[in-house]
Amino acid sequence: MPDETGRRGFFKEALNQLIQPVAEFLDDKVSEHLPAEQPSNRPLLRPPGALPEVEFLETCHRCGNCVKNCPASAIFPLQTPQPDIANTPYIDPEEQPCVICDSLACMYVCPSGALQTVYAEDIKIGLAVFSAETCLRTKDVACTYCVDTCPIGEDAIHLRSDGVVEVIDAGCTGCGVCQYACPTSPKSIVIELLVE
Repeated sequence: MPDETGRRGFFKEALNQLIQPVAEFLDDKVSEHLPAEQPSNRPLLRPPGALPEVEFLETCHRCGNCVKNCPASAIFPLQTPQPDIANTPYIDPEEQPCVICDSLACMYVCPSGALQTVYAEDIKIGLAVFSAETCLRTKDVACTYCVDTCPIGEDAIHLRSDGVVEVIDAGCTGCGVCQYACPTSPKSIVIELLVE
C-alpha cells in the first residue's frame, strides 16, 4: 500500500507550485490598481472643547461622562475593536448633531481634561463645507434648511446676494446641525475636520 503522507505531500507541493505563479500574477495586477498609500479611516469629530487628537487619545479616560450628560444625545462612544480609539466619544452629524447647548455639560463633566472648557463662540468641532453640485438651491428649489437651523446664525452661514449658501469659517463651529438638516443625498453640506 502506498504511503498516504508522501502522496498527500506530493500533491500539496504540486498544487503550491501551480498556484504560486498565479497568486503572484494576481497580486501584481491588483496592486497596479491600488493607490500608492491606502487612505486611512476618516478621523472622528470629537465633542466641543476636545484637545488635539493625539493628546485627546492620551488624556481621555473613556469614562462616558460626556456621553451620559449630553442633553442632545449627540455624543456616542466609539464601538470598534481598535483599542487605541475604542469607547472614545465622537459626534456623528448624520445621527445627531451637537446643538451647542447652553450648559455645554460635556466639557464640565470631563474628569481628565480631554475636553477643555471653552466659550460657545470659541467651539471648533470642525467646519461646514458646502457643495453646490448637489444643493437643491442650484436646481431652483428654495431650500434654506442649513441656514435656518444653524444655532450660530448668520455669523456662521447665510445666503449670498446671488442666493448661494456661504459658510463663514470664523463663525462656524462645525456642530453639524446644517448637515443633519440637509435633505439631499449625498449631503450638500458636511462637516470636515480642521487641520491641526
